[in-house]
Amino acid sequence: MQSRVAFDERVGNVLLKYARMVVARGHVHNTLGNIAVRVPHPDFPDGVVYTKPAEISLEEVGLEDLVITDVPAGTLLHGGKITSVGHQLNREIFRLRPDVNAVIHVHHDETIALFASGAFKELRVLSLEFPPVMGKPPHRLPSHVDVEQDVGPIKDFIANTNAILMENHGVTTLGRTLSEAYHRLNTLTAEVRRDFEALGEQDFA
Repeated sequence: MQSRVAFDERVGNVLLKYARMVVARGHVHNTLGNIAVRVPHPDFPDGVVYTKPAEISLEEVGLEDLVITDVPAGTLLHGGKITSVGHQLNREIFRLRPDVNAVIHVHHDETIALFASGAFKELRVLSLEFPPVMGKPPHRLPSHVDVEQDVGPIKDFIANTNAILMENHGVTTLGRTLSEAYHRLNTLTAEVRRDFEALGEQDFA
């Protein structure tokens, strides 16, 4: 495929750096999960989005694999591999949140287990660090709502959160930068682990 926009290796290398960091945290187990980074472009009012394509993991993706799309339609502007269905969610977040330039989505074990347990339906905030790092409270979606397949519900809550908790699915964090989205991911997953430790095994029997 002939590129419609030039590929900026600096952006690609930053994405790969954070991909390796997310993997090192143990958040990635297979080809699912992704990172998307928006950068400005003079020909695209919403900017363009760097991301990995479908069917390759954040653990294995290389610079040559990365693709670039537009925001409104997901049109490939660089690269020849299709994006995953989850890229619809990334693009809708970017469309509705001009302040957001990075999205990270992972299938975090403890978050899935926490809500699958049925012990409670909301994340308990135990640490002082959580509110200032997250900026806004996380938004939980029940298991029957799949905003990767149908992004329609996003408009109703995305302005009021920087993290989406998906029952039986995973976690999506947003940031003005990739660094901010990454630290929000780590803060959120740490709070989930604290909930497990504070509640104890008897609460999940």
